[in-house]
Amino acid sequence: MTFGATADTGPRPPRRSRARRFVPLGIAAFMVLEIWLLTVVAGATNGLTVFLLLVAGVLVGGYVIKRAGRRAWKNLTESFQPADPTAPPKPAASGSDRSGTGSTLPIAGGLLLMLPGLVSDALGLLCLLPPTAKLIQGRVQKLLDRRATYAPGSFGDAFQQARMHRPDGKVVQGEVIREDDAARSEGPERRQDPPLMG
Repeated sequence: MTFGATADTGPRPPRRSRARRFVPLGIAAFMVLEIWLLTVVAGATNGLTVFLLLVAGVLVGGYVIKRAGRRAWKNLTESFQPADPTAPPKPAASGSDRSGTGSTLPIAGGLLLMLPGLVSDALGLLCLLPPTAKLIQGRVQKLLDRRATYAPGSFGDAFQQARMHRPDGKVVQGEVIREDDAARSEGPERRQDPPLMG
């Protein structure tokens, strides 16, 4: 019989990551801030003004999302249509479409406008205004292009490999070739099966 020593009952549960610890706290703090701001505005004006602000945010956000969705659908259908060599060249795309993100930022701005609250409305408007939208797109692109080292086989490694670019910035299309498929294509006379382990 030993005193003071405890037997190891098995593997310890994994430690919670920082994101799992702080994201719920951040969401709760954001919700409290939104509710507090709505009560401050309701106290300064009246409840009808707050209600009209919330309804206007939903309507404007829905319009923005609908418009951005139509633009994304139009771009998608145009990309699948064969090019007509006799057609005149199309003008260059607008600044938001040239970056490759297309309608992502306007849709995010529309969703933020639809959320009830004043801070989310302000963030949604920042996503829609051209100067701040360019700034946000540049920052997001820097974050996505930043080189990070991930453990082989992790989700981050798979994401990084899926976004490999050539030096000129074009995405490299790839194909996975398995050794089994290559051996089958060589034919039975050249294929060498691995030895059986007994």
